[in-house]
Amino acid sequence: MSAALPPFSKLPFPKPPEPVEPPELLQLGTAGPADEPCLRADAARNRARLLEAAARLVAEHGAAGLTMEAVAAAAQVGKGTVFRRFGDRTGLLTALLDHSERKFQAALLSGPPPLGPGAPAVERLRAFGSALLRRTRDELELQLAAEPAPDRRYTVAPRRFHRTHVALLLRQAVPDADSELLAHTLMSSLDPALVHHLTVQCGLPLARLEAAWLDLVARTTGTAPTE
Repeated sequence: MSAALPPFSKLPFPKPPEPVEPPELLQLGTAGPADEPCLRADAARNRARLLEAAARLVAEHGAAGLTMEAVAAAAQVGKGTVFRRFGDRTGLLTALLDHSERKFQAALLSGPPPLGPGAPAVERLRAFGSALLRRTRDELELQLAAEPAPDRRYTVAPRRFHRTHVALLLRQAVPDADSELLAHTLMSSLDPALVHHLTVQCGLPLARLEAAWLDLVARTTGTAPTE
């Protein structure tokens, strides 16, 4: 009979070649007027009107029915204006998610612990996953509609920020682990498509997903699970 494997946190993962730096607030691809000081006042009003129209259409018809043409009609502007401002439908959907993403990033960087700084790394990992799961549940349809193409799925700014944040906490909690690759593994359990499958298609309560995240963090870091 083979010998029992050592705890996961004791496995000899190589350290990444370069240390993970503390993440900075990443700018999303669709910055708002406050981020564009030179944006003309009429262009800023146009952008706000387009986003208001898009949000209204999502609330009334769901994200699946959101089109550039429908937004242009609702905002009473030409279709070309919508394409010039947001590039494509994914860019428009990303802009709708921009506000909540910035709030989430700010909470991670400067909010109260354990989500923000000041708590041990393991506690912050627990809080991060639980908070992201709750946010995904609240914005699930919109997040699924804004899902990037496969070749961009892991490079869009919000996901890079989240993964870097998790890698930094893992590096603090489990110094000998391959924090970069392990961060990808942990983040996969928080994927919006998986959350949709488990909560909508399988009918699992979100509390079970949160409990699974806490268990995963405990097993990964070799710490005691929470009560």
